Amino acid sequence: MKANIHPEYKETTISCACGNVFEIGSTRSDIRVEICSHCHPFFTGKQKLLDTAGRIERFRKKYEKFNKEKSES
Repeated sequence: MKANIHPEYKETTISCACGNVFEIGSTRSDIRVEICSHCHPFFTGKQKLLDTAGRIERFRKKYEKFNKEKSES
């Protein structure tokens, strides 16, 4: 390795918005994240259900007029 060209590698803390704090090695100091493995739905198994049916119904209602005009022509 060449001397004096590499960033300083040090112990740093990562703070999540959920309150979880853990230490890792990094070139940055005091990293803040919004989501981590303790609060992410994939890791916790508690996924939010999206209202996809409501979205589809709103889309159909919005373009219902367009479809009627097209079928009458």
